[in-house]
Amino acid sequence: MVFSSLLFIYLFFAVTMFIYCYVGTIQKKNVVLLVSSLIFYAWGGPKYLVLLLLMALISWFSALQIHHFRNNLLLKRLCLVIGIGLQLALLGYFKYAGFILENVKRITGFPEVIPEIVLPIGISFYTFQLISYVVDVYRQEVEPQKKYWLVLLYCSLFHQCIAGPIVRYKDVAREIEHRRPKIPEIGRGINRFTIGLVKKAVFANSCAQIADMMLPEAVIRFNSVPALGLWLGALMYMLQIYLDFSAYSDMAIGMGLMIGFHYKENFNYPYISNTVTEFWRRWHISLSSFFRDYVYIPLGGNRKGEKRTILNLFIVWALTGLWHGSSWNFVLWGLYYFIFLVLEKKILLKKIEHLPKAVHHIYTLIVVYFGWIIFKFTDLSRVGLMLKGMFGLNHNGFISLEVAMTFKNNIFFIIVALIACTPLASNGYKWMCRQCKTVAVFKYLRRVIEIVGPVFLLMLATMALVGNSYNPFLYFQF
Repeated sequence: MVFSSLLFIYLFFAVTMFIYCYVGTIQKKNVVLLVSSLIFYAWGGPKYLVLLLLMALISWFSALQIHHFRNNLLLKRLCLVIGIGLQLALLGYFKYAGFILENVKRITGFPEVIPEIVLPIGISFYTFQLISYVVDVYRQEVEPQKKYWLVLLYCSLFHQCIAGPIVRYKDVAREIEHRRPKIPEIGRGINRFTIGLVKKAVFANSCAQIADMMLPEAVIRFNSVPALGLWLGALMYMLQIYLDFSAYSDMAIGMGLMIGFHYKENFNYPYISNTVTEFWRRWHISLSSFFRDYVYIPLGGNRKGEKRTILNLFIVWALTGLWHGSSWNFVLWGLYYFIFLVLEKKILLKKIEHLPKAVHHIYTLIVVYFGWIIFKFTDLSRVGLMLKGMFGLNHNGFISLEVAMTFKNNIFFIIVALIACTPLASNGYKWMCRQCKTVAVFKYLRRVIEIVGPVFLLMLATMALVGNSYNPFLYFQF
């Protein structure tokens, strides 16, 4: 079940919210959320619900023991290592065991048969949440939760369990047991949810269809795509992955606001960045901040000299790539960004600092554009074919009638999709809100937008989803 499905919107979420609003106390509301979240998770794989229950139990018990031995550093650290070690071992088995065995087989020829291990939905996200909870208790930044079922609620909450954002316990600890949503926040939540829904159902899905047309899975068809088709396909994939993932975060944040949870922003218009460093401050913020606070800084950050700083960055970006999937292209993608971040820090920013901002922006977009090509293809040979074809080395020409017609038929959509990746519409709305105090017509227009807007967006998304079976979220695979 995905957020952008009619089943979720008009049945699961509607019924959950109706029951949630009907029950009285916060404890009963939490029970409703927990039951609905477990049903939501089990929908995608009932047998892996046991794994989620187990990992929540490990973190709950580890945090309690860490707190119990808070005055005994040795036992406290032992509980931390065991707790996190078990979490990472489970994540490693389900996500990386097959990958490791495949590489061992290439070198040694053994084992003959590699078992197929299905990746549990959302395991990368809820594992990191549970690790951050245990570490924060160890650092005494938050008190341990004495009730197991509330730790389970924290990591399984259907808003953000299977595709983020990665929510830290200390950011929602108080809201789990003491929250009271305000009417304006509920309105903001509904608006944010419908914006994310349209971003996914209308924009991301349409970008995906064009990207898949220009970058087909079949190698024979892929090799026949002319250069402009490959450039167009990579552009549409670049738009798709942002619109898809940020849409999920928008909907998660919106649903949280509707019931009193305040999840932090996960995207801040990354494609307007002027450096690669800035891009990663704006892209998937919850993941970047996790690696910064729980890997980079504990390794020493930039406090132990230049060589150690570079090593720490290398480790972080290798892990960032590997987090996204058990394939060498993801590792290469992470190290690709490591190289540019180090180059920026040491050379590039000093070389281009006097150039116009437009040059900075174009440079950043080029780096990100080619980065997504590495990210997309788990088969690295296809990355090579893609790059050769883009520069006319596959001998398929520059353009074909199919590519020309696809571009011509979708030119206005592409322009609107590009605008949707910028804060232009958001800034326009904020400007209008500032004018409400002095211009009466803007005041009435704002009211109309706030009332009619979510209804219109919901109808638009519904029309896009009716009969459309192509509706995956990219980050479900991670």
